[in-house]
Amino acid sequence: MARPRKPLLSTDRIVETARDLVDREGLAAVSTRRLAAELGVSGPSLYNHFRTKDEILEAVADSVSGLVDLSMFEDGREWRTALHDWAVSYRSALRDHPNIVPVLARGPGRRPAALRLADAVYGAMVDAGWPPAQATSIGALMRYFIMGSALGSFAGGFVDDASAYDPADYPHLGQAHLLADQQEKIDERAFETGLTALLDGLAQQYRQQVREGA
Repeated sequence: MARPRKPLLSTDRIVETARDLVDREGLAAVSTRRLAAELGVSGPSLYNHFRTKDEILEAVADSVSGLVDLSMFEDGREWRTALHDWAVSYRSALRDHPNIVPVLARGPGRRPAALRLADAVYGAMVDAGWPPAQATSIGALMRYFIMGSALGSFAGGFVDDASAYDPADYPHLGQAHLLADQQEKIDERAFETGLTALLDGLAQQYRQQVREGA
């Protein structure tokens, strides 16, 4: 009986396996030796696709950027609505793959999907009437906000032990031990609150800019 054929090694398969490994165990778990074992191949075979571990992590990061929806910048949505919908999609991608955020935070570098993302946001803001310098700043501040929200959970950072919050020391944290149980709800609400406040501020600047330009 013929032996079952192993799946062909490909760039996509390496990236998918590496992404799964990062999701499960974090960045430190990734090495060419570990990846080769996960893929069932010899270590040197990986070098036909990637020269270094860093190149693999860059590809994993770009694969996550590629999950972000950009259609809102192409279908005629008003700039504020487009930014909101994009931010929600971006955060969703990062929330599903939080361990890769430190690599993404380095900036787009030469990553194609990340560069397409930056290009889409900047282009949409300029097309909406924002001056180029302000469009750049909007892309930057949105990135700071979205990535910051994905780096960790505010609610999840509180322990569920009421004795940790002695009212003599922390008179306003009497319910803090309950936060972890509502982690997702609290974090989602905080993200939407911050995003709305950020977009409200930008909208005010935009109206002022239009008035001054009239």
